[in-house]
Amino acid sequence: MDPLFQQTHKQVHEIQSCMGRLETADKQSVHIVENEIQASIDQIFSRLERLEILSSKEPPNKRQNARLRVDQLKYDVQHLQTALRNFQHRRHAREQQERQREELLSRTFTTNDSDTTIPMDESLQFNSSLQKVHNGMDDLILDGHNILDGLRTQRLTLKVGSLLGDREKASCFSLIQQFSNCVYILITCPQIVIF
Repeated sequence: MDPLFQQTHKQVHEIQSCMGRLETADKQSVHIVENEIQASIDQIFSRLERLEILSSKEPPNKRQNARLRVDQLKYDVQHLQTALRNFQHRRHAREQQERQREELLSRTFTTNDSDTTIPMDESLQFNSSLQKVHNGMDDLILDGHNILDGLRTQRLTLKVGSLLGDREKASCFSLIQQFSNCVYILITCPQIVIF
């Protein structure tokens, strides 16, 4: 177990030194260094499985110490694996930013078209329609008020005429009274719109 542990421990230190090389590597060789490090990490994980098996076969007085050393190596390798993934993530983000920067720099910008319009036509039409309806309702209410005033005047005339015996005016009175009631309903209930 000890020779395998020593080899694995030595390989972990080699990977740590390769991680330093990874930071200073140029764009072309960074992939090669990453692949070497990942292959070494995979090889160490397979050795760690073998070391776990061997540590469980150690004598009872050495078993706990052997497991502790294997767990420490496993922790170190997981830390290296995380560091490699973080480096790859940062590298991918940096490359993507460079691509976007190059794309922006290579793009040719033009001025806006002279016929640029703001789509407000529907809103303006809706607003003007609402204003027309509002003005129409005001006119309708005013006309209804004038009609009622006229009907009140005619009613007095008809009452006076019926008292004097003019039967023709009296027969129109009931018709005018019904019309007066309809106009009064329209004025008092503006929610009722008849088109």
